[in-house]
Amino acid sequence: MLDTGTTAPDLALEDSEGNTVRLAELRGTSPVLIYFMRTTTCPVCNRHVRDLVDRTDELRARGVTVLVAVPEGRAAAAEWKARSGIPFTVVTGERGTPHESVGLTRKVFGAVQQSGSVLVDANGVVVHAHSSTLPTTAYDRRGLTAALEKLGPVAA
Repeated sequence: MLDTGTTAPDLALEDSEGNTVRLAELRGTSPVLIYFMRTTTCPVCNRHVRDLVDRTDELRARGVTVLVAVPEGRAAAAEWKARSGIPFTVVTGERGTPHESVGLTRKVFGAVQQSGSVLVDANGVVVHAHSSTLPTTAYDRRGLTAALEKLGPVAA
């Protein structure tokens, strides 16, 4: 997993529509929050995404671009996004999964995908990174909120 205070790698991810999303292209424009779901069928991960959806106005006011990373392929990601009414870009990765690109691996004999979140400031520095093998502890709402507050005041 990425470490806070380090520069985020230039991730090249593929969104659910087949477009390339590069983290480096967002540098200098906005902070980026990437939430890594264990799977689109995980009810706990879906609750975490729902919390982010409920916080859309707050995230937009802070200028945060939100990406939701899923390990499934593009078609499954697009179907889940539409069915769930997700307003954020859903990314799947060009090779492997987005999870692998930040060090989130499969644990417990390769059966359980780790999940978590990474918040990168507009300069490309990781200001929050949290991961877990258990989905119930993969979303650190308190830590994420503190990191968002450190980004600065909400836009008027």
